[in-house]
Amino acid sequence: MSSGRRSRRLMAQINVVPYIDVMMVLLVIFMVTAPMITPGQVDLPSVDKARNVSVMPAQITILADKSLSVTDPLQHMQNHFMSEEQLATWVEKKQSDNPDQPVVIAADKQVRYDVVMKVMSLMQRNQVKHLGLLAVPASQQ
Repeated sequence: MSSGRRSRRLMAQINVVPYIDVMMVLLVIFMVTAPMITPGQVDLPSVDKARNVSVMPAQITILADKSLSVTDPLQHMQNHFMSEEQLATWVEKKQSDNPDQPVVIAADKQVRYDVVMKVMSLMQRNQVKHLGLLAVPASQQ
């Protein structure tokens, strides 16, 4: 071996300078483009639009003892008590007669959430298009 030549040792390090350069360029790009992106906007209905109802809604009331009462102004029905099976039959007939009539559910404070969900799923199975929950504003309590 020649004495003039020195043996080169392999370098066991990674040069990270190019990675830092790339990251700095990406950071600048994101900082410039972020203010230009518009966030998604949700168009919420106003209260005035919600009050304009073309057809008076039918109301299903769930009392504290879990009994069901139906009030329907189109059929001149006032606080008519029903079982769940009778309610299912009534809703099915109601949807065939007038599918655009909204239905609202009014439940007592003491009624468990799962009871309300049962009635809501019954309405969904019978393809009720317009379903709502009735509440009393805090100022009227």
